[in-house]
Amino acid sequence: MSWIKTIPYESSSGYLRTLYDRVKGPDNNVDNIMMTHSLRPHTMDGHMVIYKNVLHHYSNSLPKWFLETIGVWVSLLNQCDYCVEHHFSGLKRLLNDDDRSNHLRQRLEAGDIESLDLTPREKLALTYARQLTLRPAEMTALLIEELRGSGFEDGEILEINQVAAYFNYANRTVLGLGAST
Repeated sequence: MSWIKTIPYESSSGYLRTLYDRVKGPDNNVDNIMMTHSLRPHTMDGHMVIYKNVLHHYSNSLPKWFLETIGVWVSLLNQCDYCVEHHFSGLKRLLNDDDRSNHLRQRLEAGDIESLDLTPREKLALTYARQLTLRPAEMTALLIEELRGSGFEDGEILEINQVAAYFNYANRTVLGLGAST
């Protein structure tokens, strides 16, 4: 489950129990990534706030399926199987098209953005996410200008940035603490 000590739901109390109650699933199941925060519940609270606002806020204008696609892409680049599986299942639900979602995953796994059944601007957003993930120090304004030129508004560029940044954070939490085991 994790390489550090965690507090299971059944042993939780107080603030941690309150947070667990917000994120638990059936049978009081708490996802491994959330349980890694159990020794410092305030970090779980922060994680949940970022997650919900970056991926699920009503003010976001990009479609949820595309935000999840960015998350799956970043997780694949980081080789975080736990996050890939978790968020691909969400992407599949959002698309409600097994053939399309499976093809999308196959092309992402191959690193083949160009063959994806996406718009040119969506492919460009994935290119931005790849560079931010693999070579962040090489980011320049040029890619932002290309995103703008493809039709993205600055708020949408911020959404792309925040989803990519969030998934890099989540992937490093999972991989760095062994939360996928």
